[in-house]
Amino acid sequence: MSFKIDRGLFKYDFIDHHAVLCVPVDADVKEIRKRYLKIARRLHPDSSFTKTDEQKELGNEFLSKLVNPAYEKLCGDRTRTEYILILSQIGKRLLQESTSVTLNTELAKQLAQTPNLEHFYKSAIAKIGETQYDSLEQVLQVITQVSELNLVYLMRSASKSSAAPRPPAQPKVESVTPQSNTPPAPPKEDSIVEQYIRRAQSLIDKNQFAQAKVELQDALKLEPKNSHCHSLIAIVYLKQNQLKMAKIHFDNALKLDPNDEAALQWKPKIDKAIGQQPSDHKVTSSANNGDKQPDKSGSGGLFGGLFGGKKK
Repeated sequence: MSFKIDRGLFKYDFIDHHAVLCVPVDADVKEIRKRYLKIARRLHPDSSFTKTDEQKELGNEFLSKLVNPAYEKLCGDRTRTEYILILSQIGKRLLQESTSVTLNTELAKQLAQTPNLEHFYKSAIAKIGETQYDSLEQVLQVITQVSELNLVYLMRSASKSSAAPRPPAQPKVESVTPQSNTPPAPPKEDSIVEQYIRRAQSLIDKNQFAQAKVELQDALKLEPKNSHCHSLIAIVYLKQNQLKMAKIHFDNALKLDPNDEAALQWKPKIDKAIGQQPSDHKVTSSANNGDKQPDKSGSGGLFGGLFGGKKK
């Protein structure tokens, strides 16, 4: 049986595994595993929920072709990292093409307008998850509804991130003050992100790349636009022979800091190794697992008014 979904994120040749499991796009591994086990018990052929042979067969199809692959993708260390990164880039791309996005469900339209984005989104996901697989005949429609919510959430999150004002730079004031016996102030401690980076660099020097990657992933959660973090984690992926992921992070590092020495040194070599010509420093998504960047399609749409049209 073929499960074809052509709305929400699925419309852009992207398999929305979060929608299949009905979990928020920022759900952690523990939450994903708990949700998966609940669905798996519901769809298993021996479950009391599937009474007829037709229901057992359909439930098993959903489990093997949609639910199990979604869980494997979202809980695998490498696949999850790559998937989340691509998901983020799709949100930014769709924000730029917001005039082509059209919503079909009322919940998605409400999410596009609500001032309380986080609460509305997660409450809606939790409510839908209570009955997502109760009616097997309606499962694909429910997944579509969740995927539209994910699409709106990603776009609004990308809009919020790009519109966030930077704190004003503090002017440097030089003054001459009389000497006193007051002891000097203690040196400023490193920020949390700098501590992550320092530990990661130490682990890289010891060839402990898996541990270094964890430190840098935590750092990027706090500062996703830290060019040094992107450059270091790209080196880790390079050491692990994961060239596509290394390229993605070197691209991000150069976008944030065009003078990043490591990225300038290694990116042309990676481009050559994977058969690509060196290009401008733009953030791109991995082509792994068949994921593609969305194409422009359609015209008009709710987001044209919400986000002010297509960004240049």
